[in-house]
Amino acid sequence: MPKLNLSKLAGPILIIMILSMMILPLPSLILDFLFTFNIAMSIIVLMVSLYTMKPLEFSAFPTVLLLTTLLRLSLNVASTRVILLDGHTGPDAAGKVVEAFGHFLVGGNYAIGILVFIILVVINFAVITKGAGRIAEVSARFTLDAMPGKQMAIDADLNAGLIGEEEARKRRTTIAQEAEFFGSMDGASKFVRGDAVAGIIIMLLNVIGGLFVGMLQHDLAFGDAAKTYTLLTIGDGLVAQIPSLIISTAAGIVVTRVDTNEDISTQMLGQLFKRGQVLYITAGLLGLFGIIPNMPHMAFLVFAAGIAAIGYQLDKRAKAEASKPAPPPPAPTAAAVPEVSWADVQPVDMIGLEVGYRLIPLVDRNQDGELLRKIRGIRKKIAQDLGFLVPAVHIRDNLELKPNTYRLALKGVEVAEGEAFTGMLLAINPGRVHGQLTGTQTKDPAFGLPAVWIDANKREEAQMLGYTVVDTSTVIGTHLSNVIQSHAAELLGREEVQQLLDHVGKQHPKLIEDLIPKVIPLGILHRVLQGLLLEEVHIRDMRTILETLAEWIPKQQNPEELIGHVRVALGRAIVQQAYSGFGIKDTDALPVLALDPNLENILLQATQTKGAEGAGFEPSLADNLLQQTVKIVQQREQSGQPSVLMVPGPLRGILSRFLRRAIPSLKILSHSEVPDTRSIQVVAIIGGRG
Repeated sequence: MPKLNLSKLAGPILIIMILSMMILPLPSLILDFLFTFNIAMSIIVLMVSLYTMKPLEFSAFPTVLLLTTLLRLSLNVASTRVILLDGHTGPDAAGKVVEAFGHFLVGGNYAIGILVFIILVVINFAVITKGAGRIAEVSARFTLDAMPGKQMAIDADLNAGLIGEEEARKRRTTIAQEAEFFGSMDGASKFVRGDAVAGIIIMLLNVIGGLFVGMLQHDLAFGDAAKTYTLLTIGDGLVAQIPSLIISTAAGIVVTRVDTNEDISTQMLGQLFKRGQVLYITAGLLGLFGIIPNMPHMAFLVFAAGIAAIGYQLDKRAKAEASKPAPPPPAPTAAAVPEVSWADVQPVDMIGLEVGYRLIPLVDRNQDGELLRKIRGIRKKIAQDLGFLVPAVHIRDNLELKPNTYRLALKGVEVAEGEAFTGMLLAINPGRVHGQLTGTQTKDPAFGLPAVWIDANKREEAQMLGYTVVDTSTVIGTHLSNVIQSHAAELLGREEVQQLLDHVGKQHPKLIEDLIPKVIPLGILHRVLQGLLLEEVHIRDMRTILETLAEWIPKQQNPEELIGHVRVALGRAIVQQAYSGFGIKDTDALPVLALDPNLENILLQATQTKGAEGAGFEPSLADNLLQQTVKIVQQREQSGQPSVLMVPGPLRGILSRFLRRAIPSLKILSHSEVPDTRSIQVVAIIGGRG
């Protein structure tokens, strides 16, 4: 049998009790206990609000406000029933608490009681609750307006590597809770205002109803009935309105707090009684009031003397602090110079971005740097495309760079550099424009296409002429994305491979446990994955990669051979990636380039005699092959057609290494990588020596 958790039953029991009090008659003794409980609860809420340092520390306050309001209303209903039923018996008909509030607090004078009750209602309704509700409303609005900026600041810290995913998640949750809290407080304040209105209506109904009941049912004189039922009603109203006033005060304290690491008492005393000069001026003014004729001299002069004494003590303490001798500086000894340690060896950043001073606003989280959001999106997109999480991009400003220059580095070594202008747009010529633009001529840093830097107001003109228009942050972000993808193999280190295996192990724990490192050494897996990335093959399908390696590693451990087997297993994905974006359907034949049979035989003989690792091409043959391939690929690109070279398996690796640097857009597949369900169509032949 599960253990009963009493703390979880507190809420349902309280709600049932409140609703029951509205329906079931309660004796006066029980009413005394419940009224006392209501007063105690209001004092507890007030004390918690005074010692709360941040509003979210009392996030349950809107719900507490609702429950305490319902509790007061249910007590009013229960006491009204008792007053109308037994009010003729005397002032203690509704219990000793109501009698005390109706008799001792207002001296048994129902006229004074009515005035005190109305004053409390006005203070609660028109001053405290209205002000607290307005502050909550404005705070909720400002909190919602500030949410995007706060979220972007968190994203910037996350992208810059200052915080982790867990800390970022906590901060986002806190921001959302702040908006929910102030919105709830805005709505909860309406409960208190409604409670005040209900208190006035209940008071009128009790007085009028009491007169009818006392005079008609119990034969009381008008004066006796008015006095008895009015005093009971005033006592009942006061015993409910005073806790209501306390709760409203607590609500005002919570929503008016400014987030600090101090409670309200420490904060107020530390700021009100901080400067002796302020207290001296106050004491002087009180002293002047105290010597004016017909003024209460004793009260003013006593307070003036007391405040002046507090100011004197503050000044005395401040002078004592200032007069303390400063600690002597340490003697200049050889020990003062810190020893060289490993802390002086700074690790290089895997990916670095340095910017000139005019580009700092793009990466400054305090200025809502747009590039920071794009970098986070780039890392997410690359992780989805390639199958592993690239390291964070470390950003810093470099005053040695030209103002509009940025530099990209991998492992501390510069790999790319570009120039960008904030507030301007880059109009890129994709090759089909029909007009010229005035501006600064340049080249797209990512792909080398001709481009022009133009003013922001020329966007529509450039788009009408056929240019592709992008903003400054997109230019830098695209360049960074291109650099990361082209160097993905270098960014996949042993640590990243282990993190990738840990991630895969969450979905396929048995697979990782059985294969790594018992069957597949981590070093070989690392080289295979790097080889796949070097040939722009994603590694998202780790299950297929690991199962293929587990099958072939017992037979051979040459990484190049293993990469070939893995590519065959990933053939469907490789073909899809090579032809994506060209509108080729699953039922269409795949257009491919092929080698001339004589050239193919010559290359196969070279690989058989020297091996794939040591195979080389005779210079004139290599030059002729490269020139013809470049020419055919350029023709294919101009017509918007894919360039895929189909070769025998033994040639794929060596031709890929030979051609990919000169022709990055060329994809080289082996015959065995094409699925059996797809047919091919040879659209061009690359000849031999010519």
